[in-house]
Amino acid sequence: MTASQPALRVCGLAKSFTVHAQGGLSLPVLHDVALTVSPGECLALVGPSGAGKSTLLRSLYGNYRADAGSIRVRQDEGWIELVGAEPRTVLDVRHRTMGFVSQFLRVIPRVPAVDVVAEPLVRRGADAAEARQRAEFLLAMLGIPARLWALPPATFSGGEQQRVNIARSLIVDYPILLLDEPTASLDAANRDGVVELISQRRDAGAAIVGIFHDTAVRDAVATRVHEVVPPVTPSGAAP
Repeated sequence: MTASQPALRVCGLAKSFTVHAQGGLSLPVLHDVALTVSPGECLALVGPSGAGKSTLLRSLYGNYRADAGSIRVRQDEGWIELVGAEPRTVLDVRHRTMGFVSQFLRVIPRVPAVDVVAEPLVRRGADAAEARQRAEFLLAMLGIPARLWALPPATFSGGEQQRVNIARSLIVDYPILLLDEPTASLDAANRDGVVELISQRRDAGAAIVGIFHDTAVRDAVATRVHEVVPPVTPSGAAP
């Protein structure tokens, strides 16, 4: 894939939510969103609170099903359309092409942190020992002490859990990365480690889309910004 060939292409994307408590009222969140991201770019989503930035990320990942439009992902030198795709297609794209760093860590209880981080790499067929070594490297880089690696992350602080989450999401060299406020619960020192990892992945050719409310983080990693504008309702006012 050349630098001029986008890794992700979005066109005409729309998403609404039905508010059942309001008699089935349809609440538009995204309307006619269009963007492209190429390898080596980090596109920062900006806009007011409630504009739909997180909804856009979750729609790209397939957590939310879009109402209309197109989300095309470059995979195996071809294009995969995710809007309307079968679940197995979405899961295959997640497995091989698109990683997601959310603000929350969801793992099986009692599994050691190092195994939580290594698991995505093992699932792709990597040697277990090599996967654990890579996991230990990432945990150390993100400031998780070695004495915690054998403990389940459910016992960790919020900031430690977030760093385990980041390590788990970055252990695979996904061509596309989606980041939802990856440094939200981190102090300055640990934030810098995450910024370094994101920058390394960008410079290695990943196409990144992220939400960064910390302007210092955004300035450090983003190559472009994309403003997410709230849809306007028929009455003329934004929802």
